[in-house]
Amino acid sequence: MNVPTMAEMMAQGKQPEVLFWVGCAGSFDDRAKKITKAFVKILNKAKVDFAVLGTEESCTGDPAKRAGNEMLFQMQAMTNIEVLNGYEVKKIVTACPHCFNTIKNEYPELGGTYEVMHHTQFLKTLLAEGRITIEGGKFKGKRITFHDPCYLGRANDVYEAPRELIQKLDVELVEMKRCKVNGLCCGAGGAQMFKEPEKGNKDINVVRTEEAIETKPNIIATGCPFCNTMMTDGVKATNNEASVEVLDIAELIANAEDL
Repeated sequence: MNVPTMAEMMAQGKQPEVLFWVGCAGSFDDRAKKITKAFVKILNKAKVDFAVLGTEESCTGDPAKRAGNEMLFQMQAMTNIEVLNGYEVKKIVTACPHCFNTIKNEYPELGGTYEVMHHTQFLKTLLAEGRITIEGGKFKGKRITFHDPCYLGRANDVYEAPRELIQKLDVELVEMKRCKVNGLCCGAGGAQMFKEPEKGNKDINVVRTEEAIETKPNIIATGCPFCNTMMTDGVKATNNEASVEVLDIAELIANAEDL
């Protein structure tokens, strides 16, 4: 796959249009790597001039901050800001709402000010500019429900971009009872992704998956690698693996066209 690094770009004296911030899940988690690849396929198809930081990218510090370790967060953030500013980065796109929220809203006070877009917002822009076209393809007529990631929806008021992209696929978009402003967390936010849940009657991700299953979907669409993991686990826990798929919006678009 054609994925240049910022270091390579700078060596050639070039400045890419956007920096694609991959994030920990998109770099290391086998399932989330598929989302990264799908998004890169779309970027290449749209002839977007982009680069990644590669080994120079480290955790944004979101899990540390949410878990209460402000000092570690600031250390991680400052390291990243130094690298980003060194490359004179102006525009950042990421497929992770946690990275999106942290870089957009929490880096400026530490000296890192950039235009930050979630990948669904960026894809919507590419669509509006005519750089990509979305046809129904193999998802035409399918029932899809979208789970709002907390840090995309309630934290940043981004509700329409992912839905507009889904509707372009000629599918039936069905909403869960709790959606948009009233959406329910998948259970992975606040650094909960990295620990076992406390004792209770039922895991949050199972509750959320059951709400999704009520809409009788063929596909549960997500816009966050953490949500993807939690909903996938929920589909397994509720024995719906045979009938329901969990896919990121980038995967839906890339797979509809078989890019």
